[in-house]
Amino acid sequence: MSDRHHHEHASADDRHLPEHASTLDRQGKPTDGPGHDHGHSHERDRDHDHNRSRVPEPSHGHEPDHGHSQGHDHGHGQGHGHDHGHGDGHDHGHGDGHGHGDGLHDGHDHPPGHAHSSAAGLRHRLTHLLTPHSHETADKLDTALESSARGMRALWASLAVLGATALVQAVVVVLSGSVALLGDTVHNAADALTAVPLGIAFVLGRRAANRRFTYGYGRAEDLAGIAIVLTITASAVFAAWTAVDRLLDPRPVSHLSAVAVAALAGFAGNEWVARYRIRVGREIGSAALVADGLHARTDGFTSLAVLLGAGGSALGWQLADPLVGLAITAAIALVLRDAAREVFRRVMDAVDPELVDRAERALREVPGVRAVGELRLRWIGHRLRAEVAVVVDGEATVRQAHGIAVEAEHALLHAVPRLTAALVHADPAPAPGQADPHLALAHHAHALS
Repeated sequence: MSDRHHHEHASADDRHLPEHASTLDRQGKPTDGPGHDHGHSHERDRDHDHNRSRVPEPSHGHEPDHGHSQGHDHGHGQGHGHDHGHGDGHDHGHGDGHGHGDGLHDGHDHPPGHAHSSAAGLRHRLTHLLTPHSHETADKLDTALESSARGMRALWASLAVLGATALVQAVVVVLSGSVALLGDTVHNAADALTAVPLGIAFVLGRRAANRRFTYGYGRAEDLAGIAIVLTITASAVFAAWTAVDRLLDPRPVSHLSAVAVAALAGFAGNEWVARYRIRVGREIGSAALVADGLHARTDGFTSLAVLLGAGGSALGWQLADPLVGLAITAAIALVLRDAAREVFRRVMDAVDPELVDRAERALREVPGVRAVGELRLRWIGHRLRAEVAVVVDGEATVRQAHGIAVEAEHALLHAVPRLTAALVHADPAPAPGQADPHLALAHHAHALS
């Protein structure tokens, strides 16, 4: 038998990678869902749908969906290659939505009959308001959102409203010189801008891979993320500098009535977006869209804070406006911190170690796998790819080793959220007195070190 066996799972021509619907938490950690037992179909675009008729719970919601195209290409010789083309393959949905009512809760579960008191509800809203929200593109996606034209329309329509709100507020900022309103304008504009990578993911990211971009165009999403982080950084620095300048050199704010109207417009815009996203998200079963709606709702309270600054200015306290502006800038800095951290991790091919642990556990449970060697995971856009070496019986035939590689790949696809492609290399277990065939490659590794 040859010393090397390969099994590769990849999209037929990377025109449409399978969309693994897993909504991760802010740190990218997957939420465990119920187990499944799925047949391994070789029919193109054969879907296995689960629980599409109801809204997914915030911590669970698998929607596995695995389909193979019919073609197989076997090459025999020094190595053994096997390539599977997959259609809109294997989907795993992990909803991370937060909300009250209709099976979606705001980040925690309530026992039956539980009701929030008004004080507890206010405390919860303030906690959620002060908690940094994830703006990572992968967190904004799940199967229902990706596959629903209505869900995408809701997303873009709500972003247009936020953009228009920020534009109106910007005009009032120029007229009034309100630092608090400047901060709120930057905050709303930042929320709108963070959806740009999502748009790129669905437009440029779906272009077919070619001989120059063999992995496709998914990384364009990360490039857009860098540009957005730089834009938000520049805006936040400007807002902070303006607030500090006004603290050192207080000046009256003019057009206070216009500032108040703009603040209410910011609140109304965010509240409309919240209601629209939550309603559509629940109707199409998208926990991610519901979570985004709740995020918009809490952002509306930032706009109301501008009213405090306007009220203080109306009473003659000139420091009220810059102090509120500085507080809002601090909230923007929290958003910026999370966004910058996620972009840095993506550019550096970082993944959550829990994903690696989960993949290794799944591989060790595959019959015929004696050991798991080097495992690599990387994000390309909002999808994962994997490369791994497994050790199999040295006396196994090429077909047997290939079968183990197929099962290993299948196990990875079920275990790792958003994984769309896996390359499994099967190594024969070393025999006593037999030289490791990989020693022939050692000098190449040393030459690059």
